[in-house]
Amino acid sequence: MVPTLKFAVFLLALFAFVDASSAEKDFVQCEKIVREWARSALEEEIEGDGHTLQDLLFFLHVPRTGGRTYFHCLVKKVYGAALECPRSYDKLRFDPRKPKCRLVATHDDYSIMSMLPREKTSVMTVLRHPVDRVFSAYEFSVEVASRFLVHPNLTSATELTKRIRAKHKGVSTLDIWPWKYLVPWMREDLFARRDARKMKGLSYVNSNDSYNVEEMAMPLHQFINEPVVLDTVHNGATFQVAGLTNNSYLAEAHDVRHCVQKFTILGEHVLQVAQILVNLAEEVGQYAICWSH
Repeated sequence: MVPTLKFAVFLLALFAFVDASSAEKDFVQCEKIVREWARSALEEEIEGDGHTLQDLLFFLHVPRTGGRTYFHCLVKKVYGAALECPRSYDKLRFDPRKPKCRLVATHDDYSIMSMLPREKTSVMTVLRHPVDRVFSAYEFSVEVASRFLVHPNLTSATELTKRIRAKHKGVSTLDIWPWKYLVPWMREDLFARRDARKMKGLSYVNSNDSYNVEEMAMPLHQFINEPVVLDTVHNGATFQVAGLTNNSYLAEAHDVRHCVQKFTILGEHVLQVAQILVNLAEEVGQYAICWSH
C-alpha cells in the first residue's frame, strides 16, 4: 500500500473512532439526563384518600381520543357550568385558586400539576391505541388545514386568520397544542400542492387511496416521518402523561425529549415512568384512566 493511501486509511479509521467516541459520550450524557428526570419524577409519592374525589378535577385531554365528547357528555354534566374553570386548552390561563373552580380541561401535559394544588387535585384522562391516534391526528390536521383553501392564496388565509383571532377572545384550534404546530404547517403544504396542481393544469385528483393523494395532500407515510409530527404526535400520549411534551412546564423537558428521540432505547425510561404514575395513581384512586377504541 502506498504511503498516501495508508495515511488516508489511517485518517478514516481515526475519524470513525472519534465519531464512535463522540456518539458514546452523547449517549452516556443523554442516559444521565433521562435517568435523573425519571428518578425525580417518581420521588413524590401520591397520597390521599383513594375513595374521595379531590377539590379540583384536572381533565388531561390527550388529542384524538374522544376526550372532547367524553368531557362534554359526561364529566361536565356531573360538575355543571358553575363549577367549571375558565376554558384553557393550551397553557394554563386561569388562577386555580378561584373560588368554586373545581373542573379544568386542557391539553396541558401532566407537568401542569406543578401549577395546581397537588394534594387537592384529581386527574382524569382518556387513552387510545397509539396507531389509531396517529391516523386520527393525520386526518384532523388535513381536515382543519383544508378549511383555509377557500382563500385565493396562503398569504390571504394567514392574514385573515390573524385578524379574526385578534378580535375574538375565545380559544381557537390554532391556539391549542398540538394543532398550533400541525395545522399551520399542514396548511402551508396544502397551498403548495394546490399551486403545483394549477401549474400542471389539474382540476381534480383521481385516486382510490385516501391516504396517498399526493397531488392534493401530504401522504400518510410522509406525515409520520416529519420532525413536527415526531415531536408532537409520536408517543404523544406517553409524553403527556409523563409531562414531557414541547408544551411542558418542566425546564428539563426539552433535553429529555431530545435524548429520547435521538436514542430511542431511552424511551423505555419515559414509558416506565408513565406506566408507574398511572398504576400508582389508579391504586389510590387519584388518576382515572379511560380507554377509547
